[in-house]
Amino acid sequence: MSDKKNKFTPTQQKYQDFAKQREPKRPVLKNSLRAFLVGGLICTLGQVLQTIFITYFHFDESNAGNPTSAVLIMISVLLTGLGVYDHIAQWAGAGTAIPVTGFANTISSAAIEHRSEGYVLGVGGNMFKIAGPVIVFGVFSAFVVAIVKFIINALGGI
Repeated sequence: MSDKKNKFTPTQQKYQDFAKQREPKRPVLKNSLRAFLVGGLICTLGQVLQTIFITYFHFDESNAGNPTSAVLIMISVLLTGLGVYDHIAQWAGAGTAIPVTGFANTISSAAIEHRSEGYVLGVGGNMFKIAGPVIVFGVFSAFVVAIVKFIINALGGI
C-alpha cells in the first residue's frame, strides 16, 4: 500500500501538496479534553447512580450495576430521541462512545431513522444491522472465554 502511495505522478503529487496546505489543522488537544470531560461525566453519572442504588434501594455492589446500566441506556435513548445526544456527541466526539450509552445511541438512532419503513423491516431490520455484529462478537467472545476457562479447570486450574 505504501508503494502505491509514493508512486504519484507529478500532477498528483502537486495536488497532494496543495491539499495538505489547505487542510484545516485538527485541534487534537481540545478534542481530547472535551472527550475526556464528557466521558468522565458520563462515568461519574454512572457511579452516582450505582451509589444511589446501593444506598437507597439496598442493592449490593455486584447487583447495582444492572439497574445502573439500564438507567444509563434509558437516558441515552431519551436524549437521542429528543435530538440532544447528537449535539453532545458533536461537541464531545469520542467521549460519548462509552460502551453502554454509545451503543444505545447507535441502536436507537438507527431505529428512529428508519421508523417510516415500518416496525419490522424498518426499525427492527435496520437497528440490528448495527447491533448484530456487536452482539455476535460478544457472544463469540464469551464462548471462547468459556472454552478457555473449561480447559484451564479441566487441567487442574493452572
